[in-house]
Amino acid sequence: MFKTLKFQWPAIAWSLLVLILCDIPVSEVPGHHLFFEGFDKMVHLGFFFVLTVFLFYGKIKQQNSFEYRFYTIIKIVLVNIIVGGGIELLQWKVFTYRSAEWWDFFSDMLGMGMGVFSYLLLHRKAYSFKKSA
Repeated sequence: MFKTLKFQWPAIAWSLLVLILCDIPVSEVPGHHLFFEGFDKMVHLGFFFVLTVFLFYGKIKQQNSFEYRFYTIIKIVLVNIIVGGGIELLQWKVFTYRSAEWWDFFSDMLGMGMGVFSYLLLHRKAYSFKKSA
């Protein structure tokens, strides 16, 4: 288990940063009144896109290969669901000055989906593009 975590330190650090940023009071963010409506959803999408990329990066480093298995993708999706759901639950029950919203969770999952799709698109088998001579 520690061998796996050794390669996931960027994802763990990013998760902690996201947790902190999602749970500080918005009124303490300088210039928060300048943000446009829906900015929060874009931030959630970006946070979870980057988290997904870091999780795939750690897995690539661990196995020293770009090959992927369906089980690995399921584990990464589950980690994103737990982190995203956990943040919304914390906002709902603990940090009540923040609002827990289904649309935030949807944005989290959309960012995760974009990260998984990007990985699958960029690391599919190269032989599908080879031209026959």
